[in-house]
Amino acid sequence: MSNAALFLHPNGYDTTGQSLLGRHAAGESFLRGFLRHADVDRYHFWNVTGRPQAELEDLVNRIEPPRKPVRWIGQARRDELSDPGVLNVPSPEIDAEAWQRAPQGARHYALCGLTHTTATATVMRLVPDLLIAPTEDYDALICTSTAVRDAVETQLSAMRDYMADAYGPRRRREPMRATIPLGVNVDDFATTPEHRSAWRARLDIPDDAVVVLFVGRFSVRTKMNPALMAMALERAARRTGKPVYWVNSGWIEPASAGPGFHEETRKLCPSVHYREVDGRPADIRFSIWSVADIFISFSDNIQETFGLTPVEAMAAGLPCVVTDWNGYKDTVRDGVDGFRVPTVTPRPGFGTDLAYWFANKWISYENYVGATAQYTAVDLGRAEVALATLIDHPQIRRSMGEAARQQAREVFDWAAIIPQYQALWAEQRARLAAAPPEPTRRQNPYRPDPYVLFAGYPTRHLSRHDVVMLNPGLDWPTAHARLSGALAVYSRFNRPSDAELEVVIQALAAQGPMPVAKVIELIPPGRRNFLERGLIWLARHDVVALHPAG
Repeated sequence: MSNAALFLHPNGYDTTGQSLLGRHAAGESFLRGFLRHADVDRYHFWNVTGRPQAELEDLVNRIEPPRKPVRWIGQARRDELSDPGVLNVPSPEIDAEAWQRAPQGARHYALCGLTHTTATATVMRLVPDLLIAPTEDYDALICTSTAVRDAVETQLSAMRDYMADAYGPRRRREPMRATIPLGVNVDDFATTPEHRSAWRARLDIPDDAVVVLFVGRFSVRTKMNPALMAMALERAARRTGKPVYWVNSGWIEPASAGPGFHEETRKLCPSVHYREVDGRPADIRFSIWSVADIFISFSDNIQETFGLTPVEAMAAGLPCVVTDWNGYKDTVRDGVDGFRVPTVTPRPGFGTDLAYWFANKWISYENYVGATAQYTAVDLGRAEVALATLIDHPQIRRSMGEAARQQAREVFDWAAIIPQYQALWAEQRARLAAAPPEPTRRQNPYRPDPYVLFAGYPTRHLSRHDVVMLNPGLDWPTAHARLSGALAVYSRFNRPSDAELEVVIQALAAQGPMPVAKVIELIPPGRRNFLERGLIWLARHDVVALHPAG
C-alpha cells in the first residue's frame, strides 16, 4: 500500500509535557498505530526541526519501537520527500507547507493535513488560505468528524464567495477533503480486575459502588463546564437513591484555577462522592479506566472537533453518556454504546458580535470560545434518565459496554483506520502522477527574498561584472583571523566555508583583481551563489574591495 513521510515535530506527538492537549494524545496514538499497522516496507521521518536525530529516535522508541527500517530525512531536504511522494502533516497547516514547497516545484510531493481545533484565529485564517496558497487537487485535508468537515466547508464556501465577487470565477484547483476519524490502540485500554481493585482502594471507593469517570483537561472556558455533568449526576444520584462516585481524571488549565474548579464542582453534586486524579502520567492515562462502570463527557465547546476520550472509554468497554455534540455524534451510537444527550445553541446569525470582537482582538481566544460555550444548553432531564438507567441496571451497562468495545475495535482501532490513510495517500499519489507539468515555480509572497523585497535600500547591487581586489597586506592567515572575530561571525547561515575562502584569497593574491564571475568559478557550482553573496561579507570586513565594472 501507499506510504507517506511523517512530519516529525515532537510537539505533534510528545505527551510527556506539563500541558497535555488532545492533539498530543492523538498524535502519539497515531504514531503508535502507524508503526504497528502500516503496510509499508520502511518508515520515512522528516526531521523538520533539525533536532539531534538521537532525540527523535528516543521519542519514537518510547512511543513504539519501529519494526521496519527507518529513513530519516534532513531538515533542509525537502527534495527527498519525492520518495515516498506524500508528506503527512499532523495539523491543518498545509497552506504554509504549500508555499514552502513552491520554490522547488509543487510536483515534488503531495501534502496531507489533519484538523484538530478549528476555532483558533490561526486555523480560521489558514482554512480560507487553502484557496489562496498553491495547493493542488492531489493535496488533502483530513477532517476527523462530520461536524468539523461541515465547519471547514462553511469557511471555504464563504471564502469562495468573496473571491468570486472580487476576482471572478475560480479557476484554481482545491485540495481534497476526506473524513477519517481519529483512532485508538484498543488493546492499550484493556481493563483488569487488578487495576480496578488498586484504583478503588487508592480512592477509597467500595467494590460494589457505581463509578462514573470523566477523563480530560479541566478548563471551563476552553474545554467544557463541569457544572453540567455535576448537575446531571446529582439528579441521577437522587433519582436512584444509590451511592454514586464520580472520578475526574485530568489536569487543570490554568493551574491557578485548581482549588476553585473542584470546590465549585463539588457544590453542585453534594449527593455524589467526588474524587480527583492527576490524569497526565502514562500509567494513569491507561489504567484509570478500570476504576469505572460508566464514562461521562458533556462537551459544550467549539474548540472540540472530535473528542478522543469517548473512543478510549469505548475501547475500555465502558458505556458512555455524552452530549450530542461535534465528533461525539460520529462515535457513540445512541442507545447502543451508551446515550447521547441533546444540546441546543442559538440559531445561526446570533454570534456576529462574538465574531467581530474576536476578529478585532478585543477578546482573547479563551473568552471567545468560553462565551460561545456559555450559550450551549444540555438536556439535563435526558441526561438524568440516561445516567439513572445505567446506574440502576448492571446488565445494560455490560451489554452497552461490550457493544462499545466491539465498535471501538472494528471501527476506531488504528488497525482499521491506518488503511484509510494509506488509501488516501494512494489516491494522492495517483493524482500527483496524472497532474500536468507545472508551468512555473512560485515564490512565496509571504516570505520573499529579502534582497528582492528591500531592493531599494542599498546604493547598488553587486554585479557579476564587478571586479574583486584583495586589499593590500592581506593574505589568508590575516584574513582568517579577521573573519573569525565575534563581530564578523555572529551569523554563520550559509556562509562560504573557510576552505572556499582560502581558495579565493590565494587566487586573488596570485592572479590579482578578478571579475566576480571568474571568482565564483573557483568553487563547485552548487556553492557559487553562497560565494557570490560572501564576497560582500569579505568587503564588509575590509578583506577585499569591490569595484563597479568599467
